[in-house]
Amino acid sequence: MRVELDVHPLLLAPGEGEIVTDRPAKTLRILGELDEAIVTWFRYAPGEKGPDAHVHHHHTDAFYVLEGELELTLGAERKVVTAQPGTFAAAPPDTLHTFRNASADQVVFLNLHVPSMGFGDHIRGKNDAFDQHDPPADGGRPFADAVLTTPADAETLEHEASTHRVLCDLPQLTAIDMTFQPEFEGVDPHTHADHVDAFYVLEGQVEFRVGDEPRVVGPGTFFAAPPGAVHGFRNADADPIRVLNLHAPPGGFVDRLRA
Repeated sequence: MRVELDVHPLLLAPGEGEIVTDRPAKTLRILGELDEAIVTWFRYAPGEKGPDAHVHHHHTDAFYVLEGELELTLGAERKVVTAQPGTFAAAPPDTLHTFRNASADQVVFLNLHVPSMGFGDHIRGKNDAFDQHDPPADGGRPFADAVLTTPADAETLEHEASTHRVLCDLPQLTAIDMTFQPEFEGVDPHTHADHVDAFYVLEGQVEFRVGDEPRVVGPGTFFAAPPGAVHGFRNADADPIRVLNLHAPPGGFVDRLRA
C-alpha cells in the first residue's frame, strides 16, 4: 500500500465550508474542492431558480436532497421530476438538466461536479471557460440516461451488520446510502491510490480517522479522503449510523460490495 504522508483527509463540521453566497434567497458553501470532485451545499428559498437548462460535455453533475423538495428537469425530453429527501439525481455528460425550488418551503441539497473541472472558480465568478454549454439542437441524451434514485427503489445490498443502497453507479461517480448497525466493527485505516472517498453524515455518531487522531462527528459533517490519504471509520456509540458515501471515480467499489 502506497501512503502519501503529505495528503490528509478533509473534515468539515456542520455549517463549515467556504461561503460563496449567503443571502435570503440562497446559500452556497463549498464543502470539498478536489480535482476528482467538488461537493457543495445549497439552500434555496421558495421560488428560487437555478441556471438555465444546460449540459456538461466532460463531467457529471449530481444532486442529493437533504431537506424539502427539489424540482429537476432532466434529459432531451425535459422531463420534470420532484426529488424528495434522500433522492439522488445525476446528469452524466451531455445530459440536459436544470433545477429550482418550486415548493413553498426551503430546499437543502448537495451538488457534486465529478470531476470538478474548475466549478469552484466558476461559482466564484473566476472561470468563464467552465464546462457548461447550451443544450444541443437534438436535446442531448435522453432522460433514461440520467439517474434518479430514492432509497426505496435503489439496489440494496444486505450484509451482516450493514445495508448499502446504491444510488448512483456511473463511470465518473458512485453514490451509496450506507447504514451500519452498532455491532459494525468499522473500516481499518487504508488509502485509495486512484480516487476520492467521501462521506456526508446523515444519522448517528461516526468516528473518522483524521491523521492519527480519531474524531467523533454527527449529522451534517462532511469528510473526504483524497487519493493517498489514510482514513477509516466506525460507529462511535450504541445507535446505528447512516452516511452518504461517494467514490470519484468509482474504482470498482460497488462491485466489491456486491461480491
